[in-house]
Amino acid sequence: MFNVYFSELLVSTVTDNCLSQKFQESTIQDLSLYNFQVDNNQVGEIAALKLEAEPKLPGVILTEEKKLSGMISRQRFLEHLSRPFGRELFLKISLKTFYQFAGSDFLVLLGNTTIVEASTRALQRPNCIIYEPIVVEIEPNVYRLLDIHHLLVAQCQMYQLTNNLLHELYRKLERANKELEIQASLDALTQVANRRKLNLYLAQQWVKMSKEQNYISIVMADIDFFKRYNDTYGHQAGDKCLQKVALAIDKTVQMTTRTNNESLVARYGGEEFAIVLSNTTSTDATFIAEKIRSQIKLLNIAHKTSCCSEIVTLSLGVATTLPKLGSSVEKLIAQADRVLYQAKSTGRDRVICSL
Repeated sequence: MFNVYFSELLVSTVTDNCLSQKFQESTIQDLSLYNFQVDNNQVGEIAALKLEAEPKLPGVILTEEKKLSGMISRQRFLEHLSRPFGRELFLKISLKTFYQFAGSDFLVLLGNTTIVEASTRALQRPNCIIYEPIVVEIEPNVYRLLDIHHLLVAQCQMYQLTNNLLHELYRKLERANKELEIQASLDALTQVANRRKLNLYLAQQWVKMSKEQNYISIVMADIDFFKRYNDTYGHQAGDKCLQKVALAIDKTVQMTTRTNNESLVARYGGEEFAIVLSNTTSTDATFIAEKIRSQIKLLNIAHKTSCCSEIVTLSLGVATTLPKLGSSVEKLIAQADRVLYQAKSTGRDRVICSL
């Protein structure tokens, strides 16, 4: 199950990385560019009419014999027209002459320049021209204008998209880690807790019950004559039997334990299971063990070579203690094992509780 989930995560991660890389490699020619290229021998009125008619146009590109000769930003152009006698003066002269008054240094970038690089280059300019539009050469002698504000917005959007992808990736990784943690705590065959999880859980509950001064009980359960079951029906049937028994034990424990009582069902090894019952007295633990035994018999799994029944049965041993900090949980497990052995040696298919 986890391998499938991890494969899906890997594919998703590769896809996210590809999208992130695509954003990082986006170029300025992919943005909205403005086409206003005028021969610098034209008079200023031509540029003024165009700029006044199209309020979003960031400026005018000047060429001479189709080669780039200058750029006047919208702000500088209109600023000079607004001066006293500006319109009378500047609208009648050539743009080449106008450029001598209103022109400034300008940045020229190739169309395949990435947005990140273009933003860096633009922001490195002196403060007086930092918001001037950028001239983009999309092919030889073909120029367009890029509004610096559009460039910065595009960069912000790119970073936001990248950040969103990273956030989603971290979320998926967190889910994968949780799934891995769960899988690492489960027995692969029966899907109840494994021995590692059992040891961790017991240690935690031992400390908790010690502090609260509450009882903790352990039930050890063993499938009767399971080796004969495997020899008779085969190991695949034996695996299915283990799965059915584990599921029945887990369901029974969930149904019979009290709401405020914590519990854990684990595969202890082979055909043996351990049930940890926190805040549970010996009487309650014995009741739960008897309930488990009867539920396994209700599964009615045939076992013709069993010496105690014609169906699969359980022998169970129950041990309870009031734990103390510094005391050993191993003694409680050993105690449950001893009474389990008594249950097996006195006929099986029974529950024995340690006194």
